[in-house]
Amino acid sequence: MASDDAIRATNDEASMCKRFAVQQGYWNDPYIKYFIRSSDRKPPDINRGYFARVKGVHCLLNQFLQATKCKCQVVSLGAGYDTTYWNLQESNMQPERYIEMDFENVTSHKCHFIKSRKPLLEKIATKDGEIRFSKTDLHADNYHIVAVDLRNLIEVETKLKESGFDNDIPTIFIAECVLVYMESEKSNAIIKWIADNVKTAYFVNYEQVNMGDRFGHVMLDNLRSRQCGLPGTDVCQTIDTQQNRFTSQGWTSAEAWDMNTVYSNLPQKEIQRIEKLEFLDERESFEQLLHHYCLCWAYIDGAGVGLENISVVNAT
Repeated sequence: MASDDAIRATNDEASMCKRFAVQQGYWNDPYIKYFIRSSDRKPPDINRGYFARVKGVHCLLNQFLQATKCKCQVVSLGAGYDTTYWNLQESNMQPERYIEMDFENVTSHKCHFIKSRKPLLEKIATKDGEIRFSKTDLHADNYHIVAVDLRNLIEVETKLKESGFDNDIPTIFIAECVLVYMESEKSNAIIKWIADNVKTAYFVNYEQVNMGDRFGHVMLDNLRSRQCGLPGTDVCQTIDTQQNRFTSQGWTSAEAWDMNTVYSNLPQKEIQRIEKLEFLDERESFEQLLHHYCLCWAYIDGAGVGLENISVVNAT
């Protein structure tokens, strides 16, 4: 069983990795520095892996925003210190509502950073200037941070309602290394609830895959040594199990690619640029790492906005 404290610590680790990659020029994010001041050096394969992760998720999100003309909602599950809300504001691609959910220990820190750092606070869109803070939550016109245990579906529903969630407008759900930290029955409950209650939905899930081989076993052993087991690995065994977790719960269609495939489908000019930033000593170990993570996307297109056309293959 994963320790909740160990799960929370993965947010800090991922944020520091992203911070270092941004410092090295892998992608631009002017807001991450307000959550993570600095970071120790990370190896090139980790930096390239995070580049693929961030670019893959964002290319699907951006296509969804374009397809819906931003008349939509974004729900980020286990959002941590993610800065996507501010970067969308910067690019004038803000949705009607952006909701972040995470453990209260994480959301309380994020709320504190936002309150105390003017460049974050002044970018939050409000009509009357009012931003409501509690110790763990934030509510503004189109941005909400709520503390929740995602394993408790009733609590998830309650917090969505408090954030003005609208079941009738297109909604994209994003989870990055989140579902694997709960038993598959719990993650399936969220996936099924969305399918049953949201007419037009898109789900982007970044997570482990191909965990049955020796490399996968070593990954699991390393995580267990940090009291961070992965109770949801039964759906991380293959690309098929990742896709089936959605189609078996009522989603119209799902597709999953390992991160090697995602990486090779990202814009080649960008790949050529970032591969010049640092020398990668062992290409084979990098490819092995990417083989054990995947990007899965699924949709239900009740409104007929063309969600079947959103794919990493269309990345620009």
